[in-house]
Amino acid sequence: MGFCKDFVWGAASAAIQIEGAAYEDGKAPSLWDVYARYPGAVYRGQNADTACDHYHRFQEDVALMKRMGLTAYRYSISWPRVLPQGTGEVNQKGLDFYDRLLDALLEAGIEPYLTLFHWDYPYALYQKGGWMNPDSSDWFAAYADRITRRYGDRVKHFITINEPECFVGAFESGDLAPFYRVHRRDYLQMAHNALLGHGKAVQAVRANCPGAACGFAATNWLKYPITDEPENVELARKRCFELNEPTVTSFPWWTEAVYLGRYPAAAVAAAGPDMPVIGQNDMALISQPLDFFGMNHYTGIPVAPDGTQGDPVFSDNAPRSTYDWPLQPRAFYYAAKFMYERYGLPILVTENGYSGNDLVSADGKVHDAYRIEQLSSYLKALRRAADEGVPVLGYFHWALMDNFEWAQGYGKRFGLAYVNFDTQERILKDSGTYYRKVIESNGEIL
Repeated sequence: MGFCKDFVWGAASAAIQIEGAAYEDGKAPSLWDVYARYPGAVYRGQNADTACDHYHRFQEDVALMKRMGLTAYRYSISWPRVLPQGTGEVNQKGLDFYDRLLDALLEAGIEPYLTLFHWDYPYALYQKGGWMNPDSSDWFAAYADRITRRYGDRVKHFITINEPECFVGAFESGDLAPFYRVHRRDYLQMAHNALLGHGKAVQAVRANCPGAACGFAATNWLKYPITDEPENVELARKRCFELNEPTVTSFPWWTEAVYLGRYPAAAVAAAGPDMPVIGQNDMALISQPLDFFGMNHYTGIPVAPDGTQGDPVFSDNAPRSTYDWPLQPRAFYYAAKFMYERYGLPILVTENGYSGNDLVSADGKVHDAYRIEQLSSYLKALRRAADEGVPVLGYFHWALMDNFEWAQGYGKRFGLAYVNFDTQERILKDSGTYYRKVIESNGEIL
């Protein structure tokens, strides 16, 4: 059966991770621009001031996408580039940049998938309380309205927010900007406000872009069975969606609200008085119908038939990325399967990839066989899900090219293209060439 005829083959990026030009043409600082400078916050004191210089080199990068054979590109808008204060007056030069990028993509025959928010929160709004502020969902709604009005004539696919488990979860874990932790009551309130912002952004897409598809991108460290025995599968499925503590770093907190209109009951009970006040229409706003399930997935947590889970049952022979994430294509198969069974929407893989210690060899090429193995094994697992009836719309590899990897700076490389951050030279890796062949065959060569 394989992938559908119109399967979407893409790669993904995020504005702050590739654009650079952090203080050019009217752009104001984001939360990451400011907090990356705090001593010890980011690997080797690195920042995103220049990153991949995509702001100046986007035409070269679109040509790179075309060379790879991509049919689609997922990218994000930098909120403080287009609205320096987060609200109010727009920065025309910022809007013009995204017009030029969008037109270049369309001219190259590459379908744009636009993410409204991928973590680059305007510092001006953070100073007003950020997602804690009761007005924060309205700030995001106004921003979403501006963007959808401006680009909705050409963009037909939108993602509202990316991985809230991370950008709100940062305030629970302290490991991402702004690199400190807050009380549970506060991060639960932030989460609720962010979800209200998501709901209002969906409304903006529906109002301004009739016929456009809209989704939400969550990440999942999925619990999956180590065997296909029905009892093991059922145990893993149950564990996958269980949430007994009110932690916003776990995907069910978000996906249950967005797709089913409720927070996990056991976690709510455990939160007690720390739960935010939920307005009468809040959950209906948060859970408006969407067009696809945006799935960011890298690895999973295996569950044995006896209920044992986690690191003790990882195979010592499983390849591991430089994040120490094991290659677990079974988890990818079950992620697509479990998410479709529970939420009933077609699956769009909005992120999936592998970080490696890539280097340029003496022949001037980058031979990343491990990433080819990741691509091949994970896409085979995804095709297995499609063969069994899971509607899979497309696949976006993370990432288009090496970039600023948050607190890891430039120390982790995910790209299909290698970037020399001193010269800004791009080199298509072996994986990029392999991916082109996969795209040309619509996955038949896997």
